[in-house]
Amino acid sequence: MKTKAYLEITMYVSNANRPAAAGVYNKYKQAFLDDIEGATAKELLIRDEDVQVLHGFESAENANAYLKTELFNNDVVRELSPLFDKAPEIKVYTVA
Repeated sequence: MKTKAYLEITMYVSNANRPAAAGVYNKYKQAFLDDIEGATAKELLIRDEDVQVLHGFESAENANAYLKTELFNNDVVRELSPLFDKAPEIKVYTVA
């Protein structure tokens, strides 16, 4: 599996809520890698101003399809939403 696209989700989470957000990331990382079509990688990136989750996929189509899955909407979003200070930014990139 070669990564040809990335889904970047930038979340604005206060320092107090970051351990809980990291817990959600760790809880669902393996399910993402095992069960989501075209998934190749998942990384948690932490900066002072935000937290990003970078998801690797075989295609941009796989990345966009993930945003419609039960895992994303019913599990990840449901658990993370109460931790957000403002709405996350979601971007899909294709590897050139």
